[in-house]
Amino acid sequence: MRSLFGCALAAIAVAGSAQAEIRIGIVGTDTSHVPAFTKVFNDPTSPDHIAGFRVVAAFKGGSPDIPSSRDRVEGYATEIHDKWGVELVSDIASMAGKVDAVLLESVDGRAHLPQARQVFALHKPVFIDKPLASTLEDAREIARLAAEAKVVWFSSSSLRYGALMDSAKLTGALGVDVWGPGPLEQHHAVDLSWYGIHAVEMLYTLMGPGCESVTRVTGGTDEAGTDVVTGRWKDGRVGTARVIRPNSGYGAVSFGAKEIKIGRTDVPPFNYVLLLRQIATFFETGVPPVPNAVTLEIMAFMDAAQRSKAAGGAVVKLR
Repeated sequence: MRSLFGCALAAIAVAGSAQAEIRIGIVGTDTSHVPAFTKVFNDPTSPDHIAGFRVVAAFKGGSPDIPSSRDRVEGYATEIHDKWGVELVSDIASMAGKVDAVLLESVDGRAHLPQARQVFALHKPVFIDKPLASTLEDAREIARLAAEAKVVWFSSSSLRYGALMDSAKLTGALGVDVWGPGPLEQHHAVDLSWYGIHAVEMLYTLMGPGCESVTRVTGGTDEAGTDVVTGRWKDGRVGTARVIRPNSGYGAVSFGAKEIKIGRTDVPPFNYVLLLRQIATFFETGVPPVPNAVTLEIMAFMDAAQRSKAAGGAVVKLR
């Protein structure tokens, strides 16, 4: 494992000797995460400020066939440029020499593989925002390319961190139920990767890895309905993720032999600051807080759920 960390840690060490802050580059300015993350790193007056890091450059990216990308990419780019002085670069390669670490933020999971390929050429540690990719094949290729380039990476939903998950964790849980919104996006072949990823990540936060098969039952329509995705773990435990369209709150319940723990739903589910603290530590150490193998299993879980849906709810093994 040390060989994978070497380039990233060397880059950080060199950067640290030249300036006080770790310089961060952003790829993809088409999500609200971009101004939110930049504020935490760049605004010393914010109570959530994480010192020692600064977003200094950004590549816009954007997907013209997804309205939520196309209609926001310019606005968020302008905001971080005008408010925080972030340099807007014409391509990812132009970040070379300007940044010590990268946030790959593009909202469109389809863009992650081609963008990651270019980011890895910078040989900097990279956080890839959810989803890791839009398909399992793309996710595995990202992992292969990162290993080939000896670049460290991790990916996570912000739902993994915070009071909701903390209050639902139960040692020795026999099973877990989670729920959250699951709107669909027509260009994502594995449709849970668009937004259902949050619920699936919550399920894995509480259950851990080890799922071997999945079933998915769909009710209602793509516009308004509910999908219930049930996974069977190798040790016999069962976990369920319910995704609700077009929207819903978030929640979780862990079931033990003699105890049930219900996740708090009276707190905002997205605590970006806790995720950003994990990212900051990762940029300093090169150690992913979420193992890459777990992230790839999450992608395999969603892939199996998609195949189960296509097969009318049949039991499908993870690939």
